[in-house]
This record gives sequence, structure tokens and C-alpha cells, in this order.
Amino acid sequence: MPTRILPAVGDADAVRSVTTLLSQLPDAEPVAPVVDSTQLIDTLARLAAESVDELPEVVIVHERIGPVPALELIREVALRFPAVGVILVTSDASPGLFQAAMDYGARGLVALPLSYEELASRVQAVAQWSTGVRRHLGAGGDVFTGVGGTVVTVSGAKGGVGATLTAIQLALAAQASGRSTALVDMDLQTGDVASYLDVQFRRSVVDLAAITDISPRVLADAVFRHDTGLALLLAPAEGERGEDVTDRAARQIVSALRSRYEVVVIDCGAQIGGAGAAAVEMADRALLVTTPDVVAVRGAKRAVRMWDRLQIRKAEETTVVVNRHSRGTEIQPPLIQKITGTAVAATAVPANFKELQSVVDAGRIHELENKSAVKQALWGLAAELGLVKAPDGAQKAGRFRGGDRGSVSLRRRREG
Repeated sequence: MPTRILPAVGDADAVRSVTTLLSQLPDAEPVAPVVDSTQLIDTLARLAAESVDELPEVVIVHERIGPVPALELIREVALRFPAVGVILVTSDASPGLFQAAMDYGARGLVALPLSYEELASRVQAVAQWSTGVRRHLGAGGDVFTGVGGTVVTVSGAKGGVGATLTAIQLALAAQASGRSTALVDMDLQTGDVASYLDVQFRRSVVDLAAITDISPRVLADAVFRHDTGLALLLAPAEGERGEDVTDRAARQIVSALRSRYEVVVIDCGAQIGGAGAAAVEMADRALLVTTPDVVAVRGAKRAVRMWDRLQIRKAEETTVVVNRHSRGTEIQPPLIQKITGTAVAATAVPANFKELQSVVDAGRIHELENKSAVKQALWGLAAELGLVKAPDGAQKAGRFRGGDRGSVSLRRRREG
């Protein structure tokens, strides 16, 4: 059986060198190369969704791949696609880098400039390992498909626009529909998820920052299981400790969560640091919450432009959620869409703080009444985003403890 090899190489000259050698290997079936980390993960996820057997046995990652650094990319592939063997191609073949590559999940390392003998030997060894893993796990029947959980980040155009409330209710909706859900407070200095949910817990996201191999046991020790069933990974009580969570640590944490939960909702707050930027970049859906006023919409536009300049996220890949919406405001969702250049969620959250005040003050936002217009809108938004596990056929009343919450957004989307 031929060995399928997927090269991930961003440099044009390196692509030619790698593909030429791969085409000469016996029993090798090189796949069309991918040029960046995003394309690699998307390609593997698409193949895994069809069948684990469709995945290549070997992935070759070039040291200059981007935008995610090579070692971080190797870790994500190893976590999400554990039956795929990864080889790092690098000009630095030192023992230190070799050890680091192994720690991050690589199965081999090949030095530049490439030699036929070394590449052939390493590819053969890694392909045999991959085949053995799949055979051991039942010919792919019980292998994790690698698609991973859905990651949604929620950021605020500015402070006080309702990003935390939105994140919590999205997570609650996903959990209530039967999906295992983690809620992460990545607003590292001023996070309020614990306050909204009346939680006191000594562990936080910082406890995972210095760990290079986040095993399921380590992850379980760091999260707090809330009464609602949500797995909470909280911001540190001491805001200054948030600096310990680097962008590298954030990538590792998000990858670990994605491999363990069906839905991961991350509250990034209104000020995006390195950790928040990494989360937004990795997210399947990035939400930006704004209110329909000039200051907030300007903040949303500023955030979108900054994400684009820093190559974190393109405007068209960002979804704006309009909170505290009313028909009487001059600034309506279509205008916000035009100003920001983003998509705008079909579900707008109505302005009705009175129904929120008592549960917010009590720190019991999860006890918000089912008849609440705000809750219905946010759970409808969860349905619009595909976060809830809908029953076969149409939505059934009472499925999410309050009726057909997804119908409002779905109707609007069909009509609009």
C-alpha cells in the first residue's frame, strides 16, 4: 500500500526540493502541498471528516511554515490527528531542537539540505508507526477523527458591551443541548466569568501556562465543573499573573480543550493580548460584540482593522453580534456591517437590562428565566452558530428548557 505524504511548506524553492525528492521515494504517494498552517489543519480536518482512513500517513512540516510556528503546528496536528506521523524539516538539527520536536509530538526530524537517504529512511519509519497505530486502534474505527471541537471566541468592541454575558449564554445553550462544553475566561486581567457564575476556585488558566504536555488528567485538574455541567477554565484572581499566559501557552491550552470538548467558548474580553490573539486566530468562529452606539461601533471597527493588520483575523472572517438592540436606534445592524466590513449575526440581542439585573447582581446568570428575551436571543444565536445539538427535524419545544430558541434567528436568516 503506498504511503500518502502531505508536505506543509510555505517557501516556493523548498516546495520544489521537497516534492522532487518525495516523488522519488519508493511506494510514496505525495499529496499536493499546502502552503501554511491554516490550510494544513483545514485539509486534515476535511479528510478526517470523511474517514480516518483518508488521512495521510505522514505530514512533513517545514521549519518556515506560518503563520503558526512549526513546533506549535506539530503539537496541534499531534493532538487533533494522533494517527498521523509528523516529520519536521529544519536547518537546525541540534539535539536541543530534536528533543523539543519530540516533546511537541513529532515522530522524526530531517536536516536541511535534504538528502534522499535520510528522507527515505525517516518517511518509512514514520509511515510504519502510523500504520501500526491505526491497526492497533481497530483499522481506524475507534480513532479520534481529528475534526476536534468547535472553538468560538467572544470579544468586546469595548468594555461593558456584554461579551462575557454572551459567552456564558452561548456555552450554556451548547451544554443544555447535550454537547460537552468548556467555557474559558481568557480576559486574563479583568475576567468576570467566575463572578457571573458565583464560582470560587483556586485553579485557573495560569496553572496550565507552564505545562508543555497538557494531558487529559492535567486538564481535568485545572477545570472546574459547574452545576450546569459546564467545564470552566477561569482567569486568575490576581490579574498580574495573566502575563504568564503567553501566546504559545494559549495555543496549547486551546488545542487541548478542542481535543476534549465538543464546544469551547472563550471570553477574550475587550483588550486582546498575545494569548487572546492566539485564541482568536485559532477559533472556528470569532465573535465581536458591540452595542449600537457610535463609540462602540468605532471600537469594533478599530478592533477589526487591528486584527487584520496583525494577521490575526480577516474582517470577513469575523462576525459582529449587536447587543442592546432596539428598533429606535439610529445605528442598525446593516450599517454596522457596512462600517466594519464584517458579517453581522442575524440574531440581535434586545436591550432589556431589567430582566438581567437581579441575576447579575446575585452572580447567578445561569438562572436567568427561560422567558427572558435576552436569553432567548442568545440561545437563538447559539443555534445560528451551530453550537447546539438540534434534534432530528424541526426544533422541539422545551429542548433547551425554554422552547424553540433557534427559530427566531433561523426565520430571520431565511427571510433576510
